[in-house]
Amino acid sequence: MLKGIVLAIVAIFIAWSALDFVIHGLLLKEAYEATAHLWRAMQDTNMMLMHAVTLAIAICFVLLYERCVSEKSVSMGLKVGVLFGLAAGIMSASAYVYMPIPLTLAIDWFVGTLVKFVVAGWLVGLFVKSEAL
Repeated sequence: MLKGIVLAIVAIFIAWSALDFVIHGLLLKEAYEATAHLWRAMQDTNMMLMHAVTLAIAICFVLLYERCVSEKSVSMGLKVGVLFGLAAGIMSASAYVYMPIPLTLAIDWFVGTLVKFVVAGWLVGLFVKSEAL
């Protein structure tokens, strides 16, 4: 089980890092440039902290799945991923309430977060299996 947990954490971290690059670095680049006054300059961004946060969330997601889900499968992983994705996506998009960002950016954050957690659910379902009796 430990091997599956570690593999899931590593796979999710890599997948999320790649998705973050595609979503934020490519797809939303113009939206960020249009709202540049809201963000730190790239050279002022703490990339190590960003990676640490990504890893911490991956660890929490995998451990919650491993400890709280009794029937472990790809199907169940996807269900958990969708639920977490909806919750985390709503939290991401809620920045629209207090930040002067375009509604389209908030919606993009919601969709991007949902996609990331669906991928995480698929990966955790692949790697974390129920204990054999």
